[in-house]
Amino acid sequence: MQENEEELREKMKEIATEYLEKGDATGWFDAIYRETEGDSELIPWVDFEPNRFLVEWENENKLEGKGRKALVVGCGLGDEAKFLYERDFDVTAFDISEKAIEIAKRIHKNTDIKFQVADLFNPPKEFRKAFDLVLEVYTIQALPPNLREEVMAKITSFVAENGELIAVQRFRENGIEPEALPWALSPNDLSNFDKNGLTQTGFSEYLGDEEEPIKRFVTVYER
Repeated sequence: MQENEEELREKMKEIATEYLEKGDATGWFDAIYRETEGDSELIPWVDFEPNRFLVEWENENKLEGKGRKALVVGCGLGDEAKFLYERDFDVTAFDISEKAIEIAKRIHKNTDIKFQVADLFNPPKEFRKAFDLVLEVYTIQALPPNLREEVMAKITSFVAENGELIAVQRFRENGIEPEALPWALSPNDLSNFDKNGLTQTGFSEYLGDEEEPIKRFVTVYER
């Protein structure tokens, strides 16, 4: 099973590399969802359950939506959107992949989650400072480092006054440059959120279950 998983990850990286070499930083997402159509569990990041580090963090911190507006960035098949919906948030979730949104709507058809196709680099105007909670899981690390400042500025722009941002990412130390996907984030990278008007209020580290455990972090910001 592990070998198959590694083979799948390599195939996904090949697809991503093909698009990146053409200068298309986001087209590979939809290509991968279409490549695995009918069997989305073949996609390495698809678990059909919310991110385990987000869940662990929430067990310690307890999110209560109380009808507040939440946005999930790069929602994929909607696992984290459902997670927030179950905690009484009014959830909007977007992804650039039409196929991912099509599948997410089908999976979560019995919810009121508002799934939509949208481009992070050219988001709907109504998203600006419109959400009490913005959740970002592994989207930043999936985009090339040369786009990092712009990506983080766009994500920050969705956070309402007195709103919060929660980001879940792989961690790397300052001064160590990421060589390939996924491009993990350093503390220096995180300063981009501060530059765009947010204040860090929480930072939690977790270890993955890899043979050589990889650090992840869940960080919280407020406007």
